[in-house]
Amino acid sequence: MIQTGTLETYCDELLNATAFDDYCPNGLQVDAGTVEINRIVSGVTASAALIEAAAAAGADLLLVHHGYFWKGEGATLTGIKGQRVRLLMREGINLLAYHLPLDAHPELGNNRTLGDRLAFTGAAALPGSGGLIWTAELPGGLTPAALSSRITDALGREPTHIAGGRTGGIRRIGWCTGAAQGYLEQAAGAGMDAFISGEISEQTVHLAREWGIHYFAAGHHATERFGVQALGEHLEKKFGLHHQFIEIPNPV
Repeated sequence: MIQTGTLETYCDELLNATAFDDYCPNGLQVDAGTVEINRIVSGVTASAALIEAAAAAGADLLLVHHGYFWKGEGATLTGIKGQRVRLLMREGINLLAYHLPLDAHPELGNNRTLGDRLAFTGAAALPGSGGLIWTAELPGGLTPAALSSRITDALGREPTHIAGGRTGGIRRIGWCTGAAQGYLEQAAGAGMDAFISGEISEQTVHLAREWGIHYFAAGHHATERFGVQALGEHLEKKFGLHHQFIEIPNPV
């Protein structure tokens, strides 16, 4: 058992949350009035389906990567956001969310844990990327087909592959989870043979071809399932809490 405020402070410090200029507030986003935390449910996005599943599991706190209050969205608690917050409050479930800090963490982050799932040894953050772009060398290289197969096996879905690079083996790989197709230019400029992210935009196809780099869109949700699980498991061990990851299927 741990108090909500203590848990939030620990996570803030662990993830260095204040160092990020993020698109949303990191930390406790909804205080439903539950002071003592025994049971944590984690998930990727704080959708109504996840909140309902967390309530059925008896959660005191919901830990997510995608929470609420994003820059540019309406500030009022109306519509779907109002419904979700009412559900949290009614069930007494606090909402704790970490976005970029959870992407970048060197041990528990989405990028680190995705690299582990894909068996990329010697993985490290690209200098100057703030921990958001990761890279690794692939000894002996991989063909694009072999890399696509590895991604499929690890994530349970086949990636969209844009064959922008040379036909030879992929020896230097880069990645950033989620909607990071915008980092493709940095990856190409850093000499990477291929880059993996979650999403793909229309212009990404042309840019990959023109920059001469393979691009693999492996799914926003699929690439960001592992960091929040790692954080939840860490908190379970650290504080003797009960943690459960709940998957809400998402094809995107």
